[in-house]
Amino acid sequence: MLIRFLISLWRRLGFLPLSWLHAIGRILGIFYDWFPNRERHATQVNLELCYPGLSPQDRRTLRRTILQQIGCSLMELPYIWFRPMDEVSSLVQDVSGASLLERDPGQGLILLLPHLGCWEVLGLTLPPSEKITSLYRPPRESQLEDLVKQARERNGSTLVSTDTQGVKQIYLALQSGGTTCILPDQQPKSARASVFAPFFGIPALTMLLINRLARKTGAKVIYGYAERLPKGRGYHIHYYPAPPSIDDKDPQVAAAALNQGLETVIRHQPEQYQWSYKRFHDQPDGKLSPYY
Repeated sequence: MLIRFLISLWRRLGFLPLSWLHAIGRILGIFYDWFPNRERHATQVNLELCYPGLSPQDRRTLRRTILQQIGCSLMELPYIWFRPMDEVSSLVQDVSGASLLERDPGQGLILLLPHLGCWEVLGLTLPPSEKITSLYRPPRESQLEDLVKQARERNGSTLVSTDTQGVKQIYLALQSGGTTCILPDQQPKSARASVFAPFFGIPALTMLLINRLARKTGAKVIYGYAERLPKGRGYHIHYYPAPPSIDDKDPQVAAAALNQGLETVIRHQPEQYQWSYKRFHDQPDGKLSPYY
């Protein structure tokens, strides 16, 4: 009953202007910054690790801005998920680096979408000709599964499960010239499918799936993110090339290249990155998590 009520409320929020939703999100972020909570703690730890040169005051200022942007990320979802696709597409005010979407005939595309800006709107506004197939992890609440799938598949995308069968479908899609969108900055659950590689100079457990997909299918790899513009004006989409060694035969070299590319992209808009994620929870040689 509670989930149904929340879904109904979520849909109603989608009727509000984007500028209002972002304003509410910023207010939520201010509250998150005022009171002790997991998101604030993880953000503070990550900033101390990744930006050691910042003064404590500058770090607190950046933390507050980040938490406000996380609030915007939460509140903009109803608009992006439930508004008609033409209204969602109209939110894109500019695109930089669009030529990177081009590739050889029949070549697949691996589009890496960090948790930066509004990754949801970027995936929905890609051209239908891209034939997107992406991995999908169902939410914990089963009642939300249909809602999320319906929202993310509105542009013709296909979501597949995060299991062996789903990965096989990704391989087939890339081999036939299709596109897959991957969030590359999450800690893999399988130790066999990951290695430790530096991310902002800190060891981070890094996925090898991207390297394996690129090597086996010959797909092109690029990064992309949708910058959130001020006052609810919409989004500016940016595309960046991946480091050449991202498909290196050496997994360690490839993982380091993946994180190097991530770091480069994030530094363009650090205040819109989701620093509340515990990216460094697992550490090599049995070291304790820095979040304790």
